[in-house]
Amino acid sequence: MKTSGSSEASIRKVAIASFIGTTIEWYDFFLYGTASALVFGKLFFPKYDAMTGAMASYGTYAVGFLARPIGGIVCGHFGDRIGRKSMLIFTLSLMGVATALIGLLPTYNEVGVWAPALLIALRIAQGFAVGGEWGGAVLMAVEHSPKGKRGFYGSWPQVGVPVGLLLSTGVFALLSKLPEEVLFSWGWRAAFLFSVLLVGVGLYVRLAMTEPPAFAEIKRTGSESKAPILDALRQHPKNVVLAMGSE
Repeated sequence: MKTSGSSEASIRKVAIASFIGTTIEWYDFFLYGTASALVFGKLFFPKYDAMTGAMASYGTYAVGFLARPIGGIVCGHFGDRIGRKSMLIFTLSLMGVATALIGLLPTYNEVGVWAPALLIALRIAQGFAVGGEWGGAVLMAVEHSPKGKRGFYGSWPQVGVPVGLLLSTGVFALLSKLPEEVLFSWGWRAAFLFSVLLVGVGLYVRLAMTEPPAFAEIKRTGSESKAPILDALRQHPKNVVLAMGSE
């Protein structure tokens, strides 16, 4: 059976790949929040008292949310120009590299102010990646799906958000049972380095995806927009505002 140029098996594959990729992205993104509450204050802001160190740690957590819309705009632009699949592989790889590097970062006691500076830079990379990931994953699922089922298949990436939260919380819950000196020396790093394995699985699944038929046709005819974001703002301003409000 063919629907909108994609078989049912192909649609399911894309939906599952979008779900898995989004779960991994949000595992990495939310993991940072748990670490901010438990360990980052002491390791990266030890010169402050406990309360101020925790607030500074939460400040670096917030930076990721500021970077999200930038990632959405940039990755959305290039996703429309060069392809959804390419950008989804890029965002997953960027998130995986940033998360793994956080797990390898030296602490304040080892390199001084460079430690929080590098932490903030990697958090910006995480925010950029997850901003580009979510919209691209939803588009990939929706554009592959048949009419009448776009809402259903488009919901699969969204389910990955709470699953990623549960996974990151569960991993840190297990690590928090370690002795405190172990948790603060290498235990917390294990949670971030675990992302390497998850991202490997995600990339394996995503490399098997194909571009949506509609996008493949646009590329074949050379009719892609030169400035997709500007076209969207000009032609669909109401829908853009509604989407921003729903987020």
